[in-house]
Amino acid sequence: MRSPAELTQAFRQTGLKVTPQRQLLFRLLHGNTSHPSADVLFALASEAMPGISLRTVYQTLNDLATMGELQSIDFGTGSARFDPNVTDHQHAVCNECGAVHDVHVSRAPKMSGLEGFDIHDAHIVYRGICADCAS
Repeated sequence: MRSPAELTQAFRQTGLKVTPQRQLLFRLLHGNTSHPSADVLFALASEAMPGISLRTVYQTLNDLATMGELQSIDFGTGSARFDPNVTDHQHAVCNECGAVHDVHVSRAPKMSGLEGFDIHDAHIVYRGICADCAS
């Protein structure tokens, strides 16, 4: 995801409004590796800017996803999570606490059964128990 200043410029170039609320969300997302849900971002934003609306959070997240600045990911935990890391990577999800971590695979695994299949996208989610919950 680009920096908050670059996102501000990109929003303006595409004709989207740039508000203090959106700029706050840009800052909260930039470098965020926790894969927050909209509700978590709303709670964080509300602490810094009381009165921000959940609608603004959702609209900003949808705009950023449409622009390719973040990924909306459904891990089957009840609500979408948002990942500002748009580089090629996979995820590990803790079955106990729900924490999500980026996983970088250095080589493509050997696979069979895909002959003749034109793959456009793949998402691998590793599930288990994180180090914090295991201890």
